[in-house]
Amino acid sequence: MGMQYDVLAAHLNASGVAYLGRTRLKGLLTVGSTSAGTVNIWDSTVAAKSGTYSRTGNVVTVTVTTHGLSNGQAFGFAASTGNASSGNFTVASVANANAFTFTDIFNSGSTTGNCGVNTRFLMAFGTANNSAETYLLLPGEGILAQNGIVIGMNNQTSMTVFYG
Repeated sequence: MGMQYDVLAAHLNASGVAYLGRTRLKGLLTVGSTSAGTVNIWDSTVAAKSGTYSRTGNVVTVTVTTHGLSNGQAFGFAASTGNASSGNFTVASVANANAFTFTDIFNSGSTTGNCGVNTRFLMAFGTANNSAETYLLLPGEGILAQNGIVIGMNNQTSMTVFYG
């Protein structure tokens, strides 16, 4: 296979949509800030809904206002504090319009924290407390996004997303 020549880029100075539609995430260039930060990347057309969670054993209870999920539905989850696992999961049970549970298949124990919930989770990474640039080149063909690429930034100055 030859080199791909149709890689495009989107630049964001705040959280938002980098691209709408099916594409492959190829790489990222982020500029941090004077505080340590995080970046969550979603396969979605909208920003993640913010909420809180608590985990007992491996059962995670998520509280997100009007989450819109149903039993057995796949979704993306990203813990921004605490030590629950970020990734793609399936709703185990819906308590009400604002709370649901899932099984953390990677970790167990007691923890609580803040989180984001969206259509599908692609990846996340943390940045150090400096204003240095961090470049991530994704291997192979990159990560497939079916819906689009949505970026959630915390303590980041800017982000350039490479896709195609």
